[in-house]
Amino acid sequence: MEEASAEYAHLPRPVLPRVAPQELLLGQKALVTGASSGIGRAIAISLAHAGADVVVNYVADEDRAQELVEQIRALGVRALAIRADVGDETQVGEMFRRMIEELGTIDILVNNAGLQQDAPFHELTLAQWNKVLAVNLTGQFLCARAAVREFRRRGVRPNISCSAGKVICVSSVHEVIPWAGHVNYAASKGGVMLMMKSLAQEVAPYRIRVNSICPGAIRTPINMQVWETPKAYNELMKLIPYKRIGEPEEIGRAAVWLASDYADYVHGISLFVDGGMTLYPGFQTGG
Repeated sequence: MEEASAEYAHLPRPVLPRVAPQELLLGQKALVTGASSGIGRAIAISLAHAGADVVVNYVADEDRAQELVEQIRALGVRALAIRADVGDETQVGEMFRRMIEELGTIDILVNNAGLQQDAPFHELTLAQWNKVLAVNLTGQFLCARAAVREFRRRGVRPNISCSAGKVICVSSVHEVIPWAGHVNYAASKGGVMLMMKSLAQEVAPYRIRVNSICPGAIRTPINMQVWETPKAYNELMKLIPYKRIGEPEEIGRAAVWLASDYADYVHGISLFVDGGMTLYPGFQTGG
């Protein structure tokens, strides 16, 4: 750690010019896991709008992934789709090999891939537990490890970014809010939180930044049942002080900011984008 600190001690304090939004991430190479739909798709598009070349990772629905690639290329940046199960070490290694071969390096990893397999705890199977942990937690570990290895190998490129690399973990409000009936999911996100913070502590001397975005209720297909009817939506609003559901693009904009040099001193945080869901709205009138 002392050697890493000394290596980067000479770098100047960042003086950031005003840049157009489409230039915030100009020249940077990003990988978004689970990018073919929902929050991942919105993040990939937002990074591309900010000037980054983007690798779209997917595990199913190749047509949607390729459609997204074409949409990103239309913005004037490079894009490619790579199929890989993030819970499989061999597939993750091959994904990073292909990305570096095609784009030269990686500057931004967005660990977004995730899933739910819900059940009452007494009915939760070991297969359901293992699957959710494999994708939601082990997948983030495997991808972050591969990215950190490349960040350390390459180091800081001051003409590209103040930092050697950025890891953004997509967690959830359920890294802090218990969720009955979803124990495997909540456990995976709690694990993401401490993995992220521990990794941030370890790699900070190498000028590698690690943070999480923790969405609340976002309008995506995975949770359609909680917003698709007026009755369901009204019930959901009891949990959100701001009284509206979040949109995927709002998570995308948060990712762009965290990945940009404007957030260069932001490290090891869980950024909640949740309309106040973590404010415990049940206590709004005294509990």
